[in-house]
Amino acid sequence: MRRKNLFKTLITLTALTWSVIVLMPTYMLHQQKQEADKFYSTIEENTTLKRNDIKAALSSGNLELRVRNTFKGTNENSINALIEEVNSLTELNEKIEANELKSIKRGLDLQGGTYLVYEVDLPKMLATLAKERDSALDAGLRKTVVRVRKTNDDFFDALLEVCREDSLRLSRYFGRSRDSNEDIVSKLKEEAEDAVDRTLSVLDKRIDQFGVSEPSITKQGDRRIVIELAGIQDVERAKKLIGTTAQLKFQLETEADIVSAVLSQINRAMKRQMAGGGQEEAEGDSMPVQQKLRKDTERRVDDLFGAVGASIINESSDTENSGGDSIVVVDEEIFQDRPFDALLANIGGDIGVPVKNLRTVERILNSPEVQKVIPKDGEFLFSAKTVQIGEKSFYRMFMLKKDAEVKGSMIKDAQMQIGSQLSAGQAEVSMDFNGEGARIFAKLTGANIGKRLAIVLDGKIVSIPNIESKIPNGRARITGMADRKEATDLAIVLRAGALPAPIEVIEERTVGPSLGQDSIRSGTTSALVGFAIVIIFMVVYYRLSGLIADVALLMNLTVIMAVLAGFHATLTLPGVAGIILTIGMAVDANVLIFERIREELRSGKTIRAAIDNGYARAFKTILDANLTTFISALVLYQFGTGPIRGFALTLSIGILVSMFTAIVVTRIIFDYFTNKFSLSKLSI
Repeated sequence: MRRKNLFKTLITLTALTWSVIVLMPTYMLHQQKQEADKFYSTIEENTTLKRNDIKAALSSGNLELRVRNTFKGTNENSINALIEEVNSLTELNEKIEANELKSIKRGLDLQGGTYLVYEVDLPKMLATLAKERDSALDAGLRKTVVRVRKTNDDFFDALLEVCREDSLRLSRYFGRSRDSNEDIVSKLKEEAEDAVDRTLSVLDKRIDQFGVSEPSITKQGDRRIVIELAGIQDVERAKKLIGTTAQLKFQLETEADIVSAVLSQINRAMKRQMAGGGQEEAEGDSMPVQQKLRKDTERRVDDLFGAVGASIINESSDTENSGGDSIVVVDEEIFQDRPFDALLANIGGDIGVPVKNLRTVERILNSPEVQKVIPKDGEFLFSAKTVQIGEKSFYRMFMLKKDAEVKGSMIKDAQMQIGSQLSAGQAEVSMDFNGEGARIFAKLTGANIGKRLAIVLDGKIVSIPNIESKIPNGRARITGMADRKEATDLAIVLRAGALPAPIEVIEERTVGPSLGQDSIRSGTTSALVGFAIVIIFMVVYYRLSGLIADVALLMNLTVIMAVLAGFHATLTLPGVAGIILTIGMAVDANVLIFERIREELRSGKTIRAAIDNGYARAFKTILDANLTTFISALVLYQFGTGPIRGFALTLSIGILVSMFTAIVVTRIIFDYFTNKFSLSKLSI
């Protein structure tokens, strides 16, 4: 008996020691974060940096530089003292990062943050993968999207049905000419799944550089990605950083005479359409950039183009913009001769598009009639930002050569920096190309001196500088950033790489830090109140035996928290509920044992025999009750999601630990007292 008790005692002491060691990083992390908060506050008071900016700079290793650049004061002693604080925070942050890997993770509901669910935008992905794109493919994709929204069918199954109904052969756009629609859809499914896996990798790199502590990025189903960013409340910035596809291209501007000829043909195409398909009179070259003062008038699209002419807009391939703005700004003096030019303007020698006209111009350019006159190797793109002239805002429009000379995949590094010379004091992004990119870029710039090279990000022109000389060192800059934050975020997405496919937000939630603290306070309070009530009840009802059960209960909670920390599990509010439930279940086993011991004592058994029989006869009942609950918890964990899994996890751990503490730990304590002392009566 003694040898058996010694073995149980060793197991108990080992479990208790392990629990204390495992929980130590969690305790130290709490102390270190409180100390770090003081450093954060000091830096925020003396610089223009916000908390998330400081964390991002710590992650990228350039906090001292950022602090020096944003220091509010002028006293050198003050900046030196602040740098000492920065160095202390940097050292402390390394300790925090080390302890975070060993501590209990808190969910968003306990510390605040952002919860985002993304889904791969399949229509856009297919449009990007297509060998060629026409109105038939765009119509099929639109019809598929509508069907999926109505029936909630799988996208690819719905696409097959649409192809059968419309006799659409996918081999015209994907795969080989001899492939069946079913074969192509099967390959597209694989491509979509692969795109999600690659997107996970890219997002992981981006978020890692965003300065988020303990981010969670998981795949949900075949085409969804769940992202939890603890401590981040700037949802829009997070969404912009995550959702930016970051397809970067360097494209040459098309020659001015070709642009003029294309615009003339667009005008003719529109006039033919507005005339009902008839022939129009010959005209000279297009002159979209008017040097005279425009006499703009606001008109409805339907009134301006008429029922027949409006069809050129409604047949747009742009699924997002169809049926958009109905009011446009038009120069009526030239509208009859050059209807497309009448929607444009002169912006310092470039073609400008009034903000109100953007959607209409895009739809015109994407219409089948106009697509026929645009050269296959050219495309019209718009500036990412507007230009303010007086009270009016305009986008710049450029015709670029479609083939990208240099791509974002050739970028080796990208960093935010402060410009010099003409852009002194302005934030910009400096890029270094890899060996292949540097060679191509040097050849490109050397052969096109005097021309303009557009830097295109996700289909929008962020900059279009003149090539002044050959650039042999493989370096380029993106200027025109609004602030350092925008430049920093762009550098992050360029370093991490482009997303393999566009993604869209289908669900978002934000938990503020105050709500998280309220959750912690409420959860802690409820757990302590429940714990106190159980302890008091057990002591009052079962006396000293109840106190033994309370000791086991305390160990139960310690081991549960240690297991969570040991496996680096995430503790959520439902998880706290599971722990509270475990408190009640833990003493339930002791109640069964104590009641059985009471019965044995009433039947005249000795204290030792009553304890032995009490534990032996109650064990089967305790095992049955906990086993059924454990199976239920496993089912919840397997098939549940989010909060349900958090509840099931802590409940499962609690059941196993409570079985050990209620049956083994309390028995060791009873055996110790009965062997050590000659008891005439058991306090139960």
